[in-house]
Amino acid sequence: MVVLAILVTLAATTAFTPATPTASAADCPDVEVVFARGTDEPPGIGKVGQALVDSIKSLAKKKTVRSYAVAYPASWDFLGVVDGANDASARIQATAAKCPKTRIVVGGYSQGAAVVDVITTSPIAGVGFKAPMPPAVADHIAAVTVFGNPSARLGQPLTMLSPLYGAKTADMCNTNDPICSLGKDFGSHVRYPESGLVKRAAQWAVDHL
Repeated sequence: MVVLAILVTLAATTAFTPATPTASAADCPDVEVVFARGTDEPPGIGKVGQALVDSIKSLAKKKTVRSYAVAYPASWDFLGVVDGANDASARIQATAAKCPKTRIVVGGYSQGAAVVDVITTSPIAGVGFKAPMPPAVADHIAAVTVFGNPSARLGQPLTMLSPLYGAKTADMCNTNDPICSLGKDFGSHVRYPESGLVKRAAQWAVDHL
């Protein structure tokens, strides 16, 4: 039910094959940032994700930081959110198993934030989500950072939605961003790196490592 609600919320507010890491124990970074890009961004971690990773590296100079781009369409077919959730969850679980000392930061922007909503609020499989994370995985996730989260527009930020991860979450909504608030400034939705909220989220993540 949680997955379905998130997909419906995403569709409403925007009307306006799991990967397995190959890292050996010797190749485990201190920090891995698992990030889901926003709608229509090309494959990769996207502009917001890159800004977050760069900021974390700058703040945590003595730590090795690796990023992982969640594999999903990020298209206007929002059912692809479930594909992203399956991939992100599988990556996180595999990293936690192979690199138990690696601290994981989970993040997402816009539709990617909905991907993060699914994996952090759905303890059971359903509606295409096949890879729910066992509660023990939470011990490996240092922080969660989401930007322009559609569920926040309905007054349900991830800090409230997720009993297990809410206290670890920085749910960032730019001023008057219509995707995560009742504002009407569509330009604000693409200005997260410039707004300073990415740096705030990076500091939040580093403080929780």
